[in-house]
Amino acid sequence: MLQRPPRQQFAAICYRTKKKTGDLEVLLITSRDTGRWVIPKGWHMPGKQPHAIAEREAFEEAGIKGKAGVEPIGFYTYMKKLRGGHKVPTRVQVHALEVKNLMKDFPEKGTRRLEWVSPEEAANRVDEPELKNLLLSFGKQASPSPSSGKIATRVA
Repeated sequence: MLQRPPRQQFAAICYRTKKKTGDLEVLLITSRDTGRWVIPKGWHMPGKQPHAIAEREAFEEAGIKGKAGVEPIGFYTYMKKLRGGHKVPTRVQVHALEVKNLMKDFPEKGTRRLEWVSPEEAANRVDEPELKNLLLSFGKQASPSPSSGKIATRVA
């Protein structure tokens, strides 16, 4: 049987720092079908750059407005369950997205749970091993810069 190449999705690790403590938090959302903890992600959109797709999915799925880095911080793979029940290998390109605003109204409001957690807690909650590693790496790399207070998001 011929193996098809993996499908491609684009995702965002949405992050912010707590004002009082400076602790890094990342956003997890539940998937609509299984209720598993995931990050916002979606399929290719003609004419849109990958980081712009990540920004759009973060808004549609979680009401997040922010800026995603143009360069991906990593990738993970999983088996995407399609309608009808069959599964396809899917490669997800992940971009760091600095949260600027949380919107009260967004397209998928009420269909998912949203929680802000530490990168370590996020890694404990997600199922995909490569995403676990990506969240842990992000937590180590994305520490506030002492001079600017900004987050450095380069993950190897």
